[in-house]
Amino acid sequence: MVELELSSPAFDDGAPIPAHHARQGGNEVPPLRWSPAPEGTEELVLLCEDPDAPGGTFTHWVVTSIPPEVTRVDDAVPSGAVLGRNSFGDLGWGGPHPPVGDEAHRYVFRVSAVDRPLGLGEGATAEDVHAAADGHVLAEGTLVGWFAR
Repeated sequence: MVELELSSPAFDDGAPIPAHHARQGGNEVPPLRWSPAPEGTEELVLLCEDPDAPGGTFTHWVVTSIPPEVTRVDDAVPSGAVLGRNSFGDLGWGGPHPPVGDEAHRYVFRVSAVDRPLGLGEGATAEDVHAAADGHVLAEGTLVGWFAR
């Protein structure tokens, strides 16, 4: 599998996510950049998951149907992209919101290039993405930020 380089101008890999991206700090979409997808990519998908949540992995962002030529997300998802449902029950970005007093949680951003359209509509969950993309990922990149309250 090819590796996509995923980064953010807002925070470095392994560094804190600025408070204005958190759920109670403005809930602004974090800007992301990634290297071009490999030939044969039909769709890009973007997830952000918190594996440290007390009840198991908590999904903060699901975006599917990102056109393969796209290499960035700024304050809004690219044209043609479809928003999935986060674990808050909302469509789109739901910023970090770990329990007060918890150790810092990791927020794993992942962009995946897949070799077929996943056919997932608005409201798809991270579980839907994982199931549909299984065996079809050509390239992937991860970025981990952390946040505590």
